[in-house]
Amino acid sequence: MAENTTHPDAVQDNDKDDNNARKRPGKKPLIILAIVVGVMVIVALVWWLLTRNEETTDDAFTDGDAVTVAPKVAGYVTELRVKDNQRVKKGDLLVVIDPRDAKAQRDQAQAQLGLATAQLHQSEAQLALSKVQYPAQRDEARAQVLKAKADLANAEAAYRRQRGVDPRATTQQNIDSANAQLRSAQAQLASAQAQLEVAEQVQLQIRQQETNVEARQQQVEQAKAQLETATLNLSWTEVRAPFDGFITKRNVQNGTLVQAGTALFSLVSPDVWVVANFKESQLARMRPGNKVSVKVDAWPDMVLEGHIDSIQQGSGSKFAAFPSENATGNFVKIVQRVPVKIVIDKGLDANKPLPLGLSVEPKVTLE
Repeated sequence: MAENTTHPDAVQDNDKDDNNARKRPGKKPLIILAIVVGVMVIVALVWWLLTRNEETTDDAFTDGDAVTVAPKVAGYVTELRVKDNQRVKKGDLLVVIDPRDAKAQRDQAQAQLGLATAQLHQSEAQLALSKVQYPAQRDEARAQVLKAKADLANAEAAYRRQRGVDPRATTQQNIDSANAQLRSAQAQLASAQAQLEVAEQVQLQIRQQETNVEARQQQVEQAKAQLETATLNLSWTEVRAPFDGFITKRNVQNGTLVQAGTALFSLVSPDVWVVANFKESQLARMRPGNKVSVKVDAWPDMVLEGHIDSIQQGSGSKFAAFPSENATGNFVKIVQRVPVKIVIDKGLDANKPLPLGLSVEPKVTLE
């Protein structure tokens, strides 16, 4: 039987060939790697092309008008006509405060107005009467002066006759009587002339009455103002809704003693918008009017559509309670955020309310 022998050098060469074959990789893994890299590049390029005109942020919340409703007068609450989270319309009566004190003040003001009006009418009647009375008194005073002058002339004539006759034809008593009558006539003339001087001031006397009428008119105006104030105070005992909205944070019950300015509840408007705090590096191409789609965390299936209404002229930190002082200490640059107001155009659902402060994610389409 023939012996099979192999040369040692040949065995070594075969081992080397096997090792080289195991160490040398095939082309298939390289092809797979190239395909994966290519797909990743394509995906990245497509993602960049699709999102290069979009800006988004998760630092965004719903916002709206919310006011604190408070009375302007103090008193006990006699009627409470709203419940928690109730929707109300503008002008609806919400709370009634005990109106009895305000009604008494209103009635007193009405009485004061009536009294002032009566006094005005009285002064107007006196003015009309004075326009007739004072000229008549002037004419009467003139007539009294003429009469006094006539009496004086008679007294002078009688006195002269008594002085001109023979002393034996008269008596001393007659002379003294004529002298007394003369002096009396002179005094009556002086008195009549003085009364005439007063009576002739007709325009001044009428003006005095006109001034009295003007004063009464001002009193009437003052009484009207007091009545208006009292009526206004009475109206403030009824607290009404300033606009359509929802009652929140109610802090009042029937019988509660409230003071002027005490917060009764808050009224939230149904008009809701979004405030998104974008980084300053995202604002370069952002403009009012840009279209926005908004996702709401509370309602994952809800997608709202809207537009940018305005961009706040100042970063959030600028209006913080303690704004940063970059001019002091070591400065560290921090990317600032700027609030952007987004108005919702459509997509709202009456069955899915949007309370204020909900987290949302807006996506702005840049132009």
